Amino acid sequence: MSEPGNRRLKLVGLGAGVAAIAVVATGIVSRTHNDDRLTEVATARAIPSVTVIHPAAGQGEAALTLPAALQAFNTAPIYARTSGYVRQWLVNIGDNVRRGQVLAILDAPEVEQQLAAARADLRTAEANRQLASTSAERWTTMLAKDAVSKQETDERRGELAARIAQSAAARANVSRLTALTGFTRLRAPFDGVVTTRTTEIGALVTAGTAASQPLFTVADIHRIRAMVRVPQAYVAQVREGMTVQLALPEYPGRQFSATLTRRSRAVDPSSGTMLVEVQAPNGEGALNPGSYAQASFPVSGVSRAVSLPPSALMVGQNGTRVAVLRADGRAQLRPVTIARDLGKSVEISAGLSVQDRVIDSPPDSLQTGDQVRVLASSGSTARGAR
Repeated sequence: MSEPGNRRLKLVGLGAGVAAIAVVATGIVSRTHNDDRLTEVATARAIPSVTVIHPAAGQGEAALTLPAALQAFNTAPIYARTSGYVRQWLVNIGDNVRRGQVLAILDAPEVEQQLAAARADLRTAEANRQLASTSAERWTTMLAKDAVSKQETDERRGELAARIAQSAAARANVSRLTALTGFTRLRAPFDGVVTTRTTEIGALVTAGTAASQPLFTVADIHRIRAMVRVPQAYVAQVREGMTVQLALPEYPGRQFSATLTRRSRAVDPSSGTMLVEVQAPNGEGALNPGSYAQASFPVSGVSRAVSLPPSALMVGQNGTRVAVLRADGRAQLRPVTIARDLGKSVEISAGLSVQDRVIDSPPDSLQTGDQVRVLASSGSTARGAR
């Protein structure tokens, strides 16, 4: 091949090499740019977007008002102690009952037959015991006259002791089955009112199983107990004997006087509250077990409370906290004390002020120092439900 041809081939090869290098360089630059872009997108998405609200100022009340759950002074679920069928129920929900009053009667034919058989066994055991006693006395008399050996006499005495034990066992079995037969009549354990009835005539009742359910529930409502959780900030001001006012939604404008009877004397670390019990007389029956009520305690220092929606709270092992937005755009988890729960809003008595910027609906993974992105529409003031 001529020299111009070789030169042309070299130029073509050189051009192809330069083009390949350019293609590879373009791919590397593009891939690097894409990696940088993906890193930027991933970093941006890792920062949570949040809305910020301002706590609303509390109304400032003279008493600490907290939610309370009413309970009967005594409550007893009535179970069947023996299996059988419901022959008759004698009371219904809302009926007043006295202690020992029969609530229902069961038919238990198997237990009745077992009792009849046990009584027959007892009669047999008593007859055998009587015969063994007579034989032992005779052999003892003959032993005194050297008519029988001492070994034979001891055997008769041993047989008498065995018969006596068998008779006692048979008598105990009769007593047990007699008690089970007595359980076919379900009775009220104390004076009260029937709050539930879950049985019908002919229903099969099985005793001693996990699936058993109470046939009746009897509640003593002459007094009502209310369980209230008091925030730690007010624990020192509540004491036994304090008068507490109860308010119920079904009696607007009316209050029921109650007395604080006991305190748990321990603060629950998960909620920062102490459980207390108040009792109120219920002679007219206006207070019903299971009702929701609000208990007002005459304590001071309630006026500084602020309100937030429940969605702003973070409840966990470290107690109740809120996420506050710092000036540097990072989150800070701050413990707070709940004064009362109003349903649509929660009053905070300590740990927060109206100047704080609170993150609403914070992510569960949010920690102190995390960077957050505030949405443009945030910054409104929380409205407390009154």
